[in-house]
Amino acid sequence: MNVEITQSQVAESPDGCGPIRPESEATGTSLRYRVFECVRSAGQISRIDLAKKLRVSPASITALVGELLDLGLLQESSDTTRSSTRGRPPVALSVQPDAGYVVGIKLSRAHHTALLVDAAGQPLAQASLACTPRKRTAAQMLQETGQVLDALLDDANLARTDIACIGLGMPGMIDHATGQMVWSPLLTDVDLPLRRLAEDAFGVPVAVDNDTNLVTLAELWFGKGRAMADFAVVTIEQGVGMGLVINHRLYRGAGSLGMELGHTKVQMDGALCQCGQRGCLEAYIADYALVREASTALDSTNYDTAAPDVMLQQLYEQAKAGNEAARVIFRRAGRFLALGLANVVNLFDPPLIILSGERMQYDYLYADDVLREMHALALNRDAAPQKIETHAWGDLMWAHGAAALALSEIADAMAERRS
Repeated sequence: MNVEITQSQVAESPDGCGPIRPESEATGTSLRYRVFECVRSAGQISRIDLAKKLRVSPASITALVGELLDLGLLQESSDTTRSSTRGRPPVALSVQPDAGYVVGIKLSRAHHTALLVDAAGQPLAQASLACTPRKRTAAQMLQETGQVLDALLDDANLARTDIACIGLGMPGMIDHATGQMVWSPLLTDVDLPLRRLAEDAFGVPVAVDNDTNLVTLAELWFGKGRAMADFAVVTIEQGVGMGLVINHRLYRGAGSLGMELGHTKVQMDGALCQCGQRGCLEAYIADYALVREASTALDSTNYDTAAPDVMLQQLYEQAKAGNEAARVIFRRAGRFLALGLANVVNLFDPPLIILSGERMQYDYLYADDVLREMHALALNRDAAPQKIETHAWGDLMWAHGAAALALSEIADAMAERRS
């Protein structure tokens, strides 16, 4: 196994992070937390603008900001959004970066990715661990997670005790609320208390979630969904996942196990899925589904010896070169994707669906004819076609989402703690 460390080159930005939601929708939270959240999402904001945005008196803002400054959660700096030619220079508020550090870790079949983020949401460093593609026991996976975590912290000159929370994500069915991992294609174990095992192993608070929820959180906190009340994310890689945001919040379902688009059934007694059931959507779209079909289009000797990733690339290159059998494989997968997306539209009618994941490099899956078929399968065909965007961030996207998960876990405690 090989650990690679990369110092983040992302410059500090005043644009902030986290959902941008109207004050009218910020219910169920204290005013002090709303002040903290508003400053974090703005990146940099004056007291006057903060009072206007939250619709409270300047005196109330002054008192609450004073408490957050005393707690070391906010800082004052020159307001770069305003200019002044006379009198005192404008002062802006921003989140104190060293108020807390979190780590986001995305676990996958062949490599793990970790990202260190400060309290303002700025990435500081990242690390990745390449490993043998295979199923592992939970103990083996936690050992590998510890390796990439310690490599990241060593490079940043931090200890585990400096970390407020670790966000941990992997594919499969994971109950975020209880921390229970029901099933994952990465592990030989099932029904494990993943959060408790990780906290025991690392000595740090841990939040766990399905990896597709991480992508959705990345869009909600850092990406295209920050100011959107509702949107859906569909990921296509080793499996097919879905994340759903309703009213600026990630929706997981009553038992935190909902939105399993890849395991909705599209054909009774159909192809075998890696979950053990038949006819699941991902059994026709995901990596292993395309590899299963590749033998009909690729040279048999290459099929016998090539790794799955190599085989997928060969299949795509053959399709681009005019191999009709390869094209048929992608067209068939695209039709099943159109069916799955139409089901999302019919169920939730989101204004935006973001397609993400490594398979976004295969444009056959989101070609115009695929989107036209999706619209034809949707019930409201008189409306304008659903807005579809693609966003292939790479592995760091998943780690960003894991960091957002950790930031959301500690935000309440940070803003509500007493001096």
